[in-house]
Amino acid sequence: MMNRRTLGVNFEAGIAEILLWVPQAEQVSIRPDTGNDLLLEQKTRGYWQMRTGELRPGMNYHVVIDGETWPDIHSLYQPDGVHGASSAFDVSGMKWTDQRWENIPLQNYLIYELHTGTFTPEGTFDGIAKKLDYLAALGITAIELMPVAQFPGDRNWGYDGVFPYAVHNSYGGPAALQQLVDQCHRKGLAVILDVVYNHIGPEGNYFGKYGPFFTEKYKTPWGNAINFDDAGCDEVRRYFIENALMWCRDFHVDALRLDAVHAIKDFSPVHVLKELTLALNDLKQCTGKSHYLIAECDLNDHRFIDPLKEGGYGLDSQWIDEFHHALRISAGGKREGYYGDFHGIEDLGAAFEHAYVYHGRYSEHRQKTFGTDPVENQGQQFVVFSQNHDQVGNRMLGERSSALFNFEMQKLMAASVMVSPFLPMLFMGEEYAESNPFLYFVSHTDSELITAVQKGRKAEFEAFHTEGDAPDPQDENTFHRSKLQWEKIGSGTHRTMFNYYQALLNLRKSHPVLRVPDRRNMEVISNKINNTLLLTRWSNEKKIHCLLNFSTRDRECMLPAFKENVSIIFNSASAEWGGPVINNDAFLSSSLIVIPAQSILIFEEYV
Repeated sequence: MMNRRTLGVNFEAGIAEILLWVPQAEQVSIRPDTGNDLLLEQKTRGYWQMRTGELRPGMNYHVVIDGETWPDIHSLYQPDGVHGASSAFDVSGMKWTDQRWENIPLQNYLIYELHTGTFTPEGTFDGIAKKLDYLAALGITAIELMPVAQFPGDRNWGYDGVFPYAVHNSYGGPAALQQLVDQCHRKGLAVILDVVYNHIGPEGNYFGKYGPFFTEKYKTPWGNAINFDDAGCDEVRRYFIENALMWCRDFHVDALRLDAVHAIKDFSPVHVLKELTLALNDLKQCTGKSHYLIAECDLNDHRFIDPLKEGGYGLDSQWIDEFHHALRISAGGKREGYYGDFHGIEDLGAAFEHAYVYHGRYSEHRQKTFGTDPVENQGQQFVVFSQNHDQVGNRMLGERSSALFNFEMQKLMAASVMVSPFLPMLFMGEEYAESNPFLYFVSHTDSELITAVQKGRKAEFEAFHTEGDAPDPQDENTFHRSKLQWEKIGSGTHRTMFNYYQALLNLRKSHPVLRVPDRRNMEVISNKINNTLLLTRWSNEKKIHCLLNFSTRDRECMLPAFKENVSIIFNSASAEWGGPVINNDAFLSSSLIVIPAQSILIFEEYV
């Protein structure tokens, strides 16, 4: 299991080795599209197995369970979609060129989240590959792919996947994904893959035909929970652990982003996330390659990212939505829905200082005291952002920051992320102020499911008191409206914004204070009246002062311990970035600094 994939159809020296878990079956066989049924032999604990030379790479097949034919839930490729035949794929057929690739240290990750279908006109892995030089020039160090597991149709965010091992056919399939990862490594870019281990999508979900993959003990927002601690759970856990190992070992993925781990229900003595950490540690012992686990989790519980030796699950990092929420309210966003729990600049100060805004505080939205304080966790264990697929796409109209905030505020929000002692993440297109929305889209074939999704989107926005109707997720135009407009980068404010982001990323990578996500050597002072924040960070012989003004007026601020040996190293309000300030030297004429409205000034002080 550690050295090679074992579940499903695999190949060794041209021979197919087949292993399926179908515990309730009386008979299981493989039916190639050409040829006779291949009868599997029953083994212990519900497994069925065989070796054969009659099934070869590229051949389509079905699994026959007690006379009924189904696609293979272990399949790596579904060329005709979720209801079609599975295709045998040999993961060892790739000729890798990245043998010398070493994963980037996690603290150096500068992440760019993208959706394969809307990132380029082609909507494919090959399309992404054509933009790698652009991404490298921008300054990011890691791309994060939204889920690529097979989903129904060819338009979907990816969280409706029903074949966790299969790489979506319209994106290019498994061979194209391997090629993309190889090319990313050649360009010096790490690859993060978003995987979904908390639920299986509704259409094309054939797991119930195989075994007890779900349990009625718990419910999730998407139905019955995956069975991680009920009868038969050992094999279910193996299925998902092997999936993670496959992406890292056979596709050379550098990190996995684990979707909504708070929806993974497991009261086993060893939580499945801990088991996953242990499995990747074992994989590193075999391959010498390191891989990271990054969780999406809204529990504000640092146990998920605490080391194994301290009783944690050992995950390497996690997304912090609360930083985004506090930042958005500080910038003047509406306090509606779950944003009603956030109060602006003081909460943003808490996010800088504690990572979790709610770190043992009472939450009006939840009506309870919520969260823990991750005082011992390092800055690289938190991923922050001013936009992501959820926070844009889960708005009814999918508006990006470019549609909600003016040019100066967009620059301030971006810089807030970059100067944080956490890992920054961009959402595709924000670096040039993309104006197209990122909407929620699907391409289901079940009419009842389509209606349910449409009604669900309407109900989702009731808490936000939003008038009108959400764009139809099933409408193909909703998908096309979400594609990036690459032609905009070269002109006007879009070009200015790109240059600004490029400079920010370069500063983050090159400055000895900013490039280290150090939470300890830091001080935060927020001013609720002025809507300003002073962030001071230091390392060895250097100290920086970041003055952030979220108000619509210029504000005065006294720099602490202001000395002559100080220089301004960044000004978002500079004319260079389309701002009103022409002469940055004017800021050094007095210890009383006037911060331009909706801007950030960064001063460097030699200690």
